[in-house]
Amino acid sequence: MAKLLFLLFSAGKLGKLLTTGGTMILSVFAYALFFGWPYAVGFVGLILVHEMGHYIAARQRGLDVGAPTFIPFVGAWIELKELPHDAETEAYIGFAGPLAGSVAALGCYFAARHWDSQLLLALSYAGFFLNLFNLIPLSPFDGGRITAVLSPRLWLVGVPILVALFFYRPSPMLILMAVLAAPQVMKAWRFDPNAPENQAYYSVKPEQRVTYGFYYIGLAAFLAIMSHDVHEMLGAVATGI
Repeated sequence: MAKLLFLLFSAGKLGKLLTTGGTMILSVFAYALFFGWPYAVGFVGLILVHEMGHYIAARQRGLDVGAPTFIPFVGAWIELKELPHDAETEAYIGFAGPLAGSVAALGCYFAARHWDSQLLLALSYAGFFLNLFNLIPLSPFDGGRITAVLSPRLWLVGVPILVALFFYRPSPMLILMAVLAAPQVMKAWRFDPNAPENQAYYSVKPEQRVTYGFYYIGLAAFLAIMSHDVHEMLGAVATGI
C-alpha cells in the first residue's frame, strides 16, 4: 500500500512536470514558426521567470499553487488552488510576477549590451513591454491584482487604456482580455467599500497602500522608459543608424 501511494504521488508530480514542460515545448514550437528557435526559447524562458515569480510568492504566503501552464500566443498562468485571503496577499503575489520578469528582461538587456547581441536586445524589449502590459490596472492583469490593494475602483482606469491599445494595435488577444475583464469591471463599478465582505478583504494598513502604490508606479515608469529606449535602439539597428 505504501508503495502504491508513493507511485500515485510520484505520478501526480510527474504529471504536473509533464504539463508544464509539455506546454512550454508546445509554446516554443509555435513561436519558433514565426520568430525562429533562439528567440522562441528565450521568449518562453522570460514568461517562465515571470510565472515563477508568482509561484514563489504564493508559496511564501502559504498558498497551495500549481506549476505554470503555457498557451501559445496567450501566455501562461499558475493555478492558485487556494485563493488569497486578503487584498494585500493578492497584491504581493501579483507584483512578484512583473518584478521577476523585469529582472530577467534587465539581465537580457545588459547581456545584449555586453555581447552586442540583437537577439538578446529584442528579448529584453519583449520582456520590458510584456511586463509593462501586465501592469494595466485592470483584473485579470497583474496590475489589477496590485491596484486592488488601493481600491478595485482603479480598475475603471484600465478600461480606456485597454480600448486605446486596441485602436492603436488591434489584436484578438486584447479582445480576449476584455472579455475576461468584463466581470471585474462590473465588480469595480458596483464596488461598495462599506460592505462587510469588502471591508474584510480590502482592509489594508495605510502604509501598505502607500508602499504598493509607490512600487507599482516605480516599476511601471521603469518599464515604460526601458521599453521606449530599447525600441529606439532596435529601430536604429534596423535602419542602420
